[in-house]
Amino acid sequence: MASIALLVLGVGCALYMAWVTVRHPPKMAVMRFVWPLCALFAGPLLMWFYHRYAAPEAGDTPFAAKVAKGTLHCGAGCSLADLLCENLAHFAPGVLTLFGMGTIFSTEIFAQWTMDYVFALATGIVFQYFAIAPMRDLSVGEGIKAAVKADVLSLTSWQVGMYGFMGLAHFVLFPVLFGAKVDAGSPVFWVAMQIAMLAGFANAYLPNWGLIRSGLKEEM
Repeated sequence: MASIALLVLGVGCALYMAWVTVRHPPKMAVMRFVWPLCALFAGPLLMWFYHRYAAPEAGDTPFAAKVAKGTLHCGAGCSLADLLCENLAHFAPGVLTLFGMGTIFSTEIFAQWTMDYVFALATGIVFQYFAIAPMRDLSVGEGIKAAVKADVLSLTSWQVGMYGFMGLAHFVLFPVLFGAKVDAGSPVFWVAMQIAMLAGFANAYLPNWGLIRSGLKEEM
C-alpha cells in the first residue's frame, strides 16, 4: 500500500505541474513537458522547487538553481524513455533480443539498461534540440550537433546514477526484502525507480554545472 501511495502522489504532482504549466506557460516551451515528467519521481520536492525558482512569482534564480533546472531537463528525457522502455520490456520481453539479450547478455537487466540508454539518449537529444536551437537560432544540423554536445555527458551521468541504485535494488535489496524478482509489473519496482531517478539527478548535477559554465548547455 505504501508503494501505491507514493506512486499516486507522484502522478498527482505530475498532473498538478501539467495544470500549472498550462496556466503559466514557461518561456522555454519544452519545459512544459519537463516539469510534469520530473514530478513523477520528485513529487512535492519538485513542486516546491518550481514555485521557489521557476514560477512567475519567483525572484532571481541563483546559478545553483539554474543548474538544477538544466539537470531536470535532462532527467525528463530519461524519465520518459525509461517509463516507456521498462513497460515495453515487461509486456513484450522479446524486444530485448534487439539489445543483446541471449547474445551479449545472459542477464535480462543489462539488456533492459541498454535499451533504456539508447532511447533515453535519443529522447534527451530531442529535448535539448528544442531548448538550444530556438535560443541560438540554429539550423537543424547545427541544432542537433549542439544538442548532442549538451546531452551526452549529462544524460550518461544521470543514467549511471540511476543504474547504480537499480543495480543495488535488483541484486541486493529486492532479494533480501522480498525473496523474489521484482519487475515493472510491481509498484515496488516503480518506487525504486523514483529513488533511482533522484540518484540520477544527484550524479548528473556536477556535470551539468560544468556544461552550463562552459556554454555547451543553455541555462534554463
